[in-house]
Amino acid sequence: MGEIDRIAEPWGTRAAYGPGEFWPVRVDVRLDDGVRPADVDEWVQSATILHSNGDGLDIAVKDGRIVGVRGRADDRVNHGRLGPKDLFGYQANNSADRLTTPLVRRDGELVETDWDTAMAAVAGRTRELLAERGPSSVGFYTTGQLFLEEYYTLALIARGGIGTNHLDGNTRLCTATAAAALKETFACDGQPGSYTDVDHADVIALYGHNMAETQTVLWTRILDRLAGPNPPKILCVDPRRTPVAAAATIHLAPKPGTNVALMNAILHEIIANEWVDRDYVDRHTIGYDELAKQVADCDPEWAAAICDVPPGDIRDAARLLGTAERLLSTVLQGFYQSHQATAAAVQVNNVNLLRGMLGRPGCGILQMNGQPTAENTRECGADGDLPGFRNWANEDQVADLAKVWNVDPTQIPHYSEPTHLMQMLRYVEDGSIRFLYVSGTNPAVSLPELARVRKLLSQERLFLVVQDIFLSETAELADVVLPAATWGEKTGTFTNADRTVHLSEKAVEPPGTARADLDIFLDYARRLELTDKDGEPLVKWTDAEGAFEAWKECSAGRPCDYSGLSYEKLRGGSGIQWPCNAEHPDGTERIYTNGEFWSEPSYCESYGKDLVTGAPLDPVEYEAMNPSGKAVLKAAEYLELHEPPTSEYPYLLTTGRTLYHFHTRTKTGRVRQLQNAAPEVWVEMSPYDAELQGWDEGDLLRISTSRGSVRARLRISGIRPATLFLPFHYGYWDAPDERSARAANELTATDWDPCSKQPLFKCAAARVERIGVGNAPSPAPTTTASKPVVAGVSPTRGGTDAVVLEHFPAKGDER
Repeated sequence: MGEIDRIAEPWGTRAAYGPGEFWPVRVDVRLDDGVRPADVDEWVQSATILHSNGDGLDIAVKDGRIVGVRGRADDRVNHGRLGPKDLFGYQANNSADRLTTPLVRRDGELVETDWDTAMAAVAGRTRELLAERGPSSVGFYTTGQLFLEEYYTLALIARGGIGTNHLDGNTRLCTATAAAALKETFACDGQPGSYTDVDHADVIALYGHNMAETQTVLWTRILDRLAGPNPPKILCVDPRRTPVAAAATIHLAPKPGTNVALMNAILHEIIANEWVDRDYVDRHTIGYDELAKQVADCDPEWAAAICDVPPGDIRDAARLLGTAERLLSTVLQGFYQSHQATAAAVQVNNVNLLRGMLGRPGCGILQMNGQPTAENTRECGADGDLPGFRNWANEDQVADLAKVWNVDPTQIPHYSEPTHLMQMLRYVEDGSIRFLYVSGTNPAVSLPELARVRKLLSQERLFLVVQDIFLSETAELADVVLPAATWGEKTGTFTNADRTVHLSEKAVEPPGTARADLDIFLDYARRLELTDKDGEPLVKWTDAEGAFEAWKECSAGRPCDYSGLSYEKLRGGSGIQWPCNAEHPDGTERIYTNGEFWSEPSYCESYGKDLVTGAPLDPVEYEAMNPSGKAVLKAAEYLELHEPPTSEYPYLLTTGRTLYHFHTRTKTGRVRQLQNAAPEVWVEMSPYDAELQGWDEGDLLRISTSRGSVRARLRISGIRPATLFLPFHYGYWDAPDERSARAANELTATDWDPCSKQPLFKCAAARVERIGVGNAPSPAPTTTASKPVVAGVSPTRGGTDAVVLEHFPAKGDER
């Protein structure tokens, strides 16, 4: 048992292993000061909730209070390891400013009330609008952090009960492109790869994916491979010198917004050098000729002029991918939130398909998620999908869902694809949506062009309901605020980015009168008196396990099949990957083995879209194109940025995350170890640009776009020239005097990808001016992509306050 400062050492101690070997166990334990393992009354099974990795953990309970966590040694995802946000983030549950009672707006102020009054107001306004304006006046915006059971209940209420098409999740901001890219290539959502592919791959390519900060434990797995014999080679595509880039064999730092050009050049080289598995391509894909034609003239010199990347580096990257024996590709926000998002992510799929690298150990694609339950949002239909990966344009699949719910198919809106969030905001803007129910998310900080968002959410004619655990910036604007229980205070399941399902058990009671999100939704459904076509209650369950059993029926026979799972099966041991059914009772590690896909026309979730316009293909077009249900090699033409740099706005601004915070810091900003590691917003600039301007580390800058401005201290980092980076986490809940002066999304544009409808946070034209000379370095962490390139910056440390125990079991006891 050893001690380590896990703020200073985010990935912990190395446990080297070689290709095909078992990843050694390391159990991380963090307990409150003064609490020893022997003092813990109970360890309660759960999994991590502050990223998408889904690491198994146990919650330590003493005297009815959460006092710590430990990694689950036998969990397939993490083998006992935890990341800094999980080791310290549990403390937010115990924060003194938790919401504990409902609030309603009276005379312009939020005042405390009882649950009956609050829910009567919510249900009453819903009924009024349904009578006056119909279902399209009602909208729902949820999160990627609730449980499967809650999403499914919400989807049934909204789509099967109220009959609105306006239901989306904040997964629209982080993982919509993952789903869209998978649908374009495989006609269905669902990650083909498994985290265990890290154990076998000889090349791992990370595209716009700063895994070291967004999935710290998965990066720990890669670091342990790199420390062992025959380590994998790493390709990193990122405009910043992230920890991934520092460890990479090849680092490509393209100009933001040029990902399609870069990918087309890589594909050009793979085809030109005949690094294509023609047998696999001929038997299992369509579209090769169109793809080859599209990239024929996209040589590295062409891409270099667009991306500002040396052509030799592009050739080297293509050779690395083209000669790999086992290739794992991962993608995240650097592609998803940038120009031509879906088109770029699809080209990554094309690389693996051309190489025939799917469905076997070390050969996979992970179009990663950004949130812990983003996969569930999509599976359950609480975003722009129908439950069970059903196709809204397939009448038979809609009828099948109606049968499960015992409603008439016409009750389920499917006249068009479900409304995405950015369109919902336009409906709020024009007054057609008059009721918006926001659960577990903070759009007043996380959405683009915040001045517009605040104006929309503050409209007198909009009835805004916010269901959350703290009084967030969004909750401050609400007509009704509903206090919710959070992780550790309720029971449910959630599924990570490689389809692993975990059970999270209730460990403690929520504070005050706060209720589980599921219980709030059930109360809402009862008050609306929603019924099926036989006049029976539409929602037929009363607890989480009942909701899970109902979901099993809904998912049976669909790609995301949970029918072989149960709470009992998920208790103890490891998480289990779907599909899990009679055919695969122990789950399924990898899908699309032997070139078998879920893309047959009558079964597929999506018929695909035009990558430029987003226009959906109809069933006849898709069946004519892909009658045998193969994977689609979909070509994309590079298009120029919507908002290129100008003489007035000469920089490209990209936004993103830091290792120590999650989203809008609703939880992590209340945890001293995490907040102290990254206490305030900063802006990154290259050494070249800083020297050109005559600016120094820590200078106070004003960063502006045509939409607003933000003040931040300068960090001179390894970012590429002519590019700026702002972390998006910082709103104003803990700095009300500053308000919008530090929120990165004051600057981002109301623009989105045509296919995934994901907002474009990573390519805004910006300018910078110095408004103050610094007398100290910026507050940016030194352990991450914001690592300074200048001397004299004190390293980020947590000290004794951030000590974590690491236990390496004796050999033979690992499992």
